[in-house]
Amino acid sequence: MRRSGFAVRLACANADAFAAAATDTPVAVDAAGCGAILKEYGRLLEHTGSAGAGASLAARARDITELLATAGPRRGAPLGLRVAYDPPCHLLHAQRIADEPEAVLAAVPGIERVHHQDADLCCGSAGSYTFAQPDVSNRVLALKIAALRAAAPDVVVTGNPGCIMQIGAGLRSVGLDIPVVHPVELLDWSYERAGYYERD
Repeated sequence: MRRSGFAVRLACANADAFAAAATDTPVAVDAAGCGAILKEYGRLLEHTGSAGAGASLAARARDITELLATAGPRRGAPLGLRVAYDPPCHLLHAQRIADEPEAVLAAVPGIERVHHQDADLCCGSAGSYTFAQPDVSNRVLALKIAALRAAAPDVVVTGNPGCIMQIGAGLRSVGLDIPVVHPVELLDWSYERAGYYERD
């Protein structure tokens, strides 16, 4: 109970800080787990002094792929990579966001999409689950790594830092040197190759 009370106090401070900015612009979130909880602030903080600030922040929070898909991401240069997309649970199941990351990947020409078995299932990270239930977490991870090994991508893309670390560690543990990156990182590689960035 004390731990949840502390979490609520932190959430209130966070909501109040954003409210102090006095703007209604979207809040871009590049971590699916963070986005999932931010979008719950209206409910989580409804009985606190930060209820209004929490509801406002919840309404403004957007996954970065939502914002990019709405804007229509600029096409980059071809990368020539085999890409496996592993949707984070906090994005696909908690936030019900599926099409937007696909729109971001579609802005990267020259990639070959490879699909792995049960891509929509958890990688075993699940926030603190890696530490709280390491045996179960590792068993779930082993299934994910076996599926990715069979798909043989050049790069794995997923939109949550916990998943990036979990899948990356799992791949390295079986001797697979496959980078795991955020969708925006892949887009960045494509933009870099296209020469969109000014350099000194």
